[in-house]
Amino acid sequence: MSTLRANLQQLRRSVAVLPADGAALPTDAGGLASLTGLQADPWQRDLLLSRDPRMILNCCRQSGKSTVTALIALFEALAVRDSLILLLAPALRQAGELLGKIKDAYRALGPAAIPLIKETELSLTMANRSRIVCLPGKEATIRGFSGVTLLIVDEASRVPDALYMAVRPMLAVSGGRLILLSTPWGKRGFFHREWTEGGRDWHRVRIDASQCPRISPAFLEEERRALGTWWFNQEYLCLFEDNVSQVFATELVLGAASSEVLPLFDMPAILAQTLGESDQIAPLFEVMS
Repeated sequence: MSTLRANLQQLRRSVAVLPADGAALPTDAGGLASLTGLQADPWQRDLLLSRDPRMILNCCRQSGKSTVTALIALFEALAVRDSLILLLAPALRQAGELLGKIKDAYRALGPAAIPLIKETELSLTMANRSRIVCLPGKEATIRGFSGVTLLIVDEASRVPDALYMAVRPMLAVSGGRLILLSTPWGKRGFFHREWTEGGRDWHRVRIDASQCPRISPAFLEEERRALGTWWFNQEYLCLFEDNVSQVFATELVLGAASSEVLPLFDMPAILAQTLGESDQIAPLFEVMS
């Protein structure tokens, strides 16, 4: 029922708005991409048309994940009256970079854009009362927002877990959408956890460098030699690698665990299993204690 209620609230806010000169807005984010001149890759076109509430983009560097996310955010602000889009990154400067892409796309729309009533270095406010706001990357300073329509976490693998846990409740009442985008950074943190264990709630997209037509094989070979396997696999192949400081691989550690072996600190159970149930075991432990 909560999801249905949130959808109804969003439908009530989604009132068709025309810019001052009467030019029609596109009906979806795919149309917005065409107006801004983006030649979208197939996976980008699919994302622009998606309305999945949870999306996680595990995409290589320079693949276009920030560009397509910026267009999704801009369309949300244009199409949904009173919407609130929050941009979160490890540092405020990084969130500002994503806002810069949104501003570039907005300007490319020309007369099809809803007028701005306020623009700052870290926010946009439109005539339909929609807002796009950058958040600082500190858990203690981001609380207080509510009614969030779209929450975007850029460079998500570098965002601390505490920060992620602090922003998720902002979607509780609004039923807003959540997009995580990043390259991997080890088998740790919420980005890795949501990718591997998040279940069916997430629409997952993995795009490695071989799927990006703008990155040449010659450049990738050069990067492989320069960066080494560990960095190359994460930055360009989108693979979650073990931390370089680990002594044992994660698979070895997990493979060593067994539910059939009793923990060493559970001595009464070990003795009972080894010696059999005996009235002599309890007195023995009373003496040892």
